[in-house]
Amino acid sequence: MLHYIGKRLLQLIPVLLGMTFIVFMIIRAIPGDPAQVILGQQASEEAIKALRTTLGLDNPWYIQYFDYLKGLVTGDLGQSLRTRTPVVDEVWPYLAATIELSVFAVIIAIIIGINAGIISAWFQNSWFDYLAMIIALIGVSMPIFFLGLLNQWIFAIELDWLPTSGRMNVRDPIESITGFYIIDTLITGQFDQLSTIMRHLILPGTALATIPMAIIARMTRSSMLEVMRSDYVRTARSKGLRMFWVVYKHALKNAIIPVLTIIGLQMGLLLGGAILTETIFAWPGIGRYIYEAINYRDYPVIQSGILIVAFIFVMINLFVDLLYSLVDPRIKYD
Repeated sequence: MLHYIGKRLLQLIPVLLGMTFIVFMIIRAIPGDPAQVILGQQASEEAIKALRTTLGLDNPWYIQYFDYLKGLVTGDLGQSLRTRTPVVDEVWPYLAATIELSVFAVIIAIIIGINAGIISAWFQNSWFDYLAMIIALIGVSMPIFFLGLLNQWIFAIELDWLPTSGRMNVRDPIESITGFYIIDTLITGQFDQLSTIMRHLILPGTALATIPMAIIARMTRSSMLEVMRSDYVRTARSKGLRMFWVVYKHALKNAIIPVLTIIGLQMGLLLGGAILTETIFAWPGIGRYIYEAINYRDYPVIQSGILIVAFIFVMINLFVDLLYSLVDPRIKYD
């Protein structure tokens, strides 16, 4: 197991290096001069040239790239061109907000998606099966920005049940300790604010959970249908075991591996694909952080933000691979 983990971590190095080079070249192909964006359209050529020299933007691209790599070796993600603050100091609150939102969305997707898929397979060709698969198809097909705006209109504007945007009530700020507001409110005992945080999470969380929920439901149904036709399932039913235990204890355990793969991929995609959701709901996450950095041509922030998301994505997939051996003891990593 340790040999396999070490091998996967070594494979991570060329992947991240290749990703940094591709991102480095692509963002420098974006039209616009960071110095011009920072100083404004009325800035003089002398001021723009001086700022470019200060930021090191007048160096050849390969020197800029190797300077960036040297910083990565020492844990330096660079300095924001716009705020002049080290990226490593300002990125954590944004990353924590995205992780909190993504975990909330994945929990919703797993609970509803897996159970919907199991019940659909259990009662195949029933009205619930047809209804669940129709809803899943709609969930996969519906653009997330449309669903987010629809949720805001119905639940925030028309019904006035939930807040339209933000992560907390700005008039009653939360004392941040870990960056995860749910954990912070539990640590400080601010249970009244915990309900406020959860209310702010519901709309963006359900919007973000829709697509992975639909994919998990369809995959669970397909995998369960295959397993429930197996001989051991028929044997368990013939012994008089309740169908509930046959499905959830025996069939699900053998059908869960492809579902785990989907969950891992969707979790990684949520971390990097929450830009639309974070923009619509004004959620201060890393997706919105990178989006604003693109507008300002803030190269270090863009590069570091994408690098962090890519690293987390790879680590989540490694964790899912290790879960396989826990779910199915027949899987060995030599």
